[in-house]
Order: sequence, then structure tokens, then C-alpha cells
Amino acid sequence: MEDKLKQTQKVDEGVNDVAIGRALSGWQYRVVAFVAVLLSAFSIYVNSFMNIQEIYRNILFLTMLLILAFLLYPARKNLPAYRFSTFDLILALFGVVGTGYLLIFYTTIHVDRMSQAVPLDYVFATLTILLLLEATRRSLGIFIPILAALAMVYAVFGPYFPGMFGHAGFSIERLLYRVYMTTEGVFGMTLSIASTYIVIFILFGAFLSVSGASKLFNDLAIAVAGQRRGGPAQVAVLSSALTGSLNGSAVANVATTGAFTIPLMKQVGLKKNYAAAVEATASTGGMMMPPIMGAAAFIMAGFLGVPYSTIVFAALIPTFLYFIALVFAIDLEAKKQGLKGMSKESIPQVWEVLKERGLLLVPILVVIGTLLAGYTPLLAGFAGIIVVIIASWLTKSKETRVTFKKVKVAFINGAKSSIQVGLACASIGIIIAVVTMTGLGSAIAYNVLNAADGVLWIALVLVMATCIVLSMGLPSTALYIVVAVTAAPALVEIGVNPIAAHFFVFWFGALSNITPPVALASFTAAGIAGADAMKTSWTSVKLALPGFIIPFMIAYNPVMVLQETADHSLTIMSVAVTLVTSIIGVFAIAVALSGFLSIHLLIPERILYFVGSLFLIAPGLTSDAIGFLLLLFATIWHSVRAKKEQANIAPPI
Repeated sequence: MEDKLKQTQKVDEGVNDVAIGRALSGWQYRVVAFVAVLLSAFSIYVNSFMNIQEIYRNILFLTMLLILAFLLYPARKNLPAYRFSTFDLILALFGVVGTGYLLIFYTTIHVDRMSQAVPLDYVFATLTILLLLEATRRSLGIFIPILAALAMVYAVFGPYFPGMFGHAGFSIERLLYRVYMTTEGVFGMTLSIASTYIVIFILFGAFLSVSGASKLFNDLAIAVAGQRRGGPAQVAVLSSALTGSLNGSAVANVATTGAFTIPLMKQVGLKKNYAAAVEATASTGGMMMPPIMGAAAFIMAGFLGVPYSTIVFAALIPTFLYFIALVFAIDLEAKKQGLKGMSKESIPQVWEVLKERGLLLVPILVVIGTLLAGYTPLLAGFAGIIVVIIASWLTKSKETRVTFKKVKVAFINGAKSSIQVGLACASIGIIIAVVTMTGLGSAIAYNVLNAADGVLWIALVLVMATCIVLSMGLPSTALYIVVAVTAAPALVEIGVNPIAAHFFVFWFGALSNITPPVALASFTAAGIAGADAMKTSWTSVKLALPGFIIPFMIAYNPVMVLQETADHSLTIMSVAVTLVTSIIGVFAIAVALSGFLSIHLLIPERILYFVGSLFLIAPGLTSDAIGFLLLLFATIWHSVRAKKEQANIAPPI
């Protein structure tokens, strides 16, 4: 019976709802589908035609998220996965009551009572906060609710904390008022971003998905890279980079593209641990991929008070280096194992792929062009959705056409995909409120600087560890907000360029997806590949090691993110030198880690390549010159040795 019910979430034309939460059926599925469609339609309407106050938009948005979370996510994993219980329905109704109270009485509280709360206000504040944390726990796990709860404990019991972390403390009433009844807590900036930019771009991705753009991405990646050494691994890098920028979740990226790329990699001879690690590493890089960066680009622009285009351009060089380093590593591994690409017969032609579905690339170009032209992300997202629908009807393939039924599926999928990021943003609003009230960010910054004793590299290492721990298991938007309010101020305080500082913390937050012990992207990929989870995770770290060095390059040399400082002028020449030396540097790291170039490297050769790469990565003409000399010496030594070895094993004439 259960197996039969799990297969009921289907619609016509072969397009299914995304597999998020319970697989409902019957009237329960219709209830969830109705709320999901309502949420998506509401998001489009209030962000386009309707003039509504921010607080009311956020309240209604969170109300529908709470309903969906309680109905789609069970309280425990061992509960039925094909129906929600009466208790879940009661919690969903309580969520409506908790947020509905503020919707009705917000004006009364702030106008009629002149911001003076009464006991009943605190009752509904407590109810709503508890429901929010429970919904977040169900959908995202225990980490964010614990952080939010600890933040509230810190706000109330401040006098009992030692040293710099101590503060006068706030009453429970004042905390509840700030978190629930103002726009500086749950219903603040982070939820505003979720209810505008993020949800619109999630819907844009949902419309792209139902139009068949994912197949286009995969086919194009195969056509471009399929015949290369280790071709399927290169395909994984390309397809994951394209899709990851949109969905903002390394785990979701692995689950979608990995189901296709991991079996292909295993077929051509890559070991299952390595195949899983490639997909996890590439999907993690997708979170940092411009122009969307999983919607983190919009939040970063808001935090820093700079145009969106500044963030996009700043991300270009670091992201390019990350993916080119991954390509180098894969190519060297394939060369070492003597692997070949896919057979020519199984690879589609680029022109044929573009003829069939190429018009589906137009919406992405429209979105990028609209954003870079200086228009708002909301306009870009709407334009993208409209162009997706138009392009789907103009393509050669009838399968791409976005019909009314596919619009319904896109609405349902978009709403489901908004649950985790929306609830994360709402819960993080609690943390931001506490950080603002108590000055916790300044305390963390002071302690990091005190521990580092003014030494930049020590401060960077401490912040790196903090970001990896605080970001475990979070999507790109949520992890960026957490590290931006806690860790980034320390780097700015020590003198790091603000944009470089925010890229540093965001980058390491994203890398938490492949870093043990909570490496969710690596674990998900290992599950698909049938590989050992921890081995996959450590292989992912090895593959992504250049990615762990790139943020340090950004901090020491802001030219990497196209920023000028007193010590680093921004010119075409400085950018070109930085790019060239960095590419050579990440290639040298890949060689050192793989232990192979023409033949297997000796340990001294690996050391020379690694040390030379670090000198190239460090900014400055002197360090670049030393790096080049070390790599030149290592390459000449290796080439001479390789020729001798190959001559010795060559067959006699």
C-alpha cells in the first residue's frame, strides 16, 4: 500500500513534483499542492503588481512556509513518509494562528498602543518562535534551531558570560518584542530577501526545470567534454557548475546531476570514491558560481551596500580558478590511470543539441543581461520566467513546452524548494537580532584579533575554522548570512578589504559541504556511488585543496575580486598578472597532489611543485619570480627523468 501511495505525485506530460518531504496522495496531496501553488502565485503577485508593506508580505510568506513544512516533513524519520498526521495539521494551524495574530494586530501594537506590548502579544510571540524552530528542525536539521536557541539564551543571560562576551542582558519580554514584533528579527532583512529575490529565482529555476533545461545542460556538457580523458568527470564539473548557481544547494545539486554523472564516471574506469568526490566538489563549486551563486549574490550585495554587478564580477576569477583547478586534477588523474573518454557514438553533437533545445539558454542570458544592465533582480527573475515560457514553445522539441500543467508543477516545485531557505532565513533573523542587540559580532571580532595578535594569517585560519563549523549542512543563502554577521567583521577589523572578507567567509562556508565530519555533499554523492562516505569526503577535500587556498589569495590580494586597495592597484596588467600566476599556481598544486605529470613524481618534485605554487599564489613580483624558478627547475628535472625512463622501457627497433 505504501509503495503504491508513494507513486501518486505525478502529473501529465511526464513531469513530476520534486521529491521533497513526504510523498502524499489523495486529499492530503491536494491540500499541500494548493498551498504550494498559492505561495508561488502570491510571491509573483506581491513582487510585481501588488503594493504591500514589507512586514505583511513577510508574515504571509512565513505562514505558508510553516504550513508546508509541518505537512511535508515528519517530526521523526521513522514516522510514515506518505501521509501527515492530525498532530502535524494542528501544528500547521497553530502556525497560521501565530503569524495571523501579528498580521491582524501589527498596526494596533505599533500605532494604537505606541509600541507597547501586552501579555497576549508575548504569548503569540513565544508560540510563533517555537513553531518556527520546530519547522526549521524538521526541514533543515537541528543545527540552526540550536544556534537560534543559544542566541536567545545569550541575550537573556548576558551578565553570566565571562569577559568580552558578557553584557547587561535583556528581559525575555524585550527579546520577544524585538524578534517577533519588529522588522529586526524573524520578519527582518533575511526573510525579506527570501520572500523577494530568492523565491523569484527559485521559481525561475523551477520553470527552467520543467522546460527540460537540465537535459540541455547535461547534453551540452557531454557534447563539449565527453570525449576528453575522464570525459564524464569533466561533464560533472560543467553540468554541476551550471545548475549549482541556480539552486544554491550542493546536496540538491549532487542528487540531481550526480544521479547521471556518477554512473558515467564509474563506467569509464574512475574509482567510485573518486567519482563521488568529483561530483561533490563540483556541486559545491556551483554554490559559488556567478551570476546567481544560489541567491547569495543578492544578499552579499545588500550586506555590503554595493551594486549586484560588483559581486558578480568579483566572483569571476576565484570561481574560474576553482573549476580550472578541478579540471586539471581530473585530467591528471585520468592520465595517470590511462583512462579515455566516452565513445564517439554515445556523444551528441553540439549543434544538434542546440538545435533541439538551445533556445532554453536564452532565459539565462536574459537574466544575466538584465542584472548586469543595472535592473533589479526581481525584474530579471520575472523576465527570465517569461522568456522560459516563450522559448519553450519556440524550440524544436515538443517536450520542452511549458503548458498550464507544467506551470502548476513549477509552482509546486518552486514552493517546496523555498521551504528550507525561507525557514533558514527566518530563523537566522533571531540570531541577527541577538547579534545586533548584544554586540556579539564585535565580541567575536575582538577575540579573533586578540588570539591572532595582529597576525593576518592566524586570523584567517581561525575565521576559516569558524566558518566551516557554523555552516555545516546549510544552503548557500543561510550559511552566508550566518558567517557574514559573525565572522566577517573580524577580517574587516584586521584590515581585509570588505568584499574580500565576505568572499572569504562565504567560500569556506560553502566548502563545509565537503569537509568532514559533516560533509553532506560528499555523503550524498557517496550514497549514489555506493562508496565509503568518509573516504569520499577526504578525497573531495584533496580535490578541492586549491579551493581552500583561493580564499587566502583573495584576502592577501583583493585584485582577485577586482578590488583596489592602498597596496594593490587595480589595472588591466595587475588583473592579468594575478590571473596568469594563479592559473599556473593551481595547476602546480594539482600536479603536486596527483603525484603525476608525464610519469609519477618523486617526493622532492612534488614538494617543489607545491612550494612553487604557494609562491605564485602569494602576491608580489619577488614571490612570483621565486615560484616560477622553482616550477621551472621541477619541470626540467621531471622532463629529463621522464625521457630517460621512457627511453629505458621503449621496445627495441
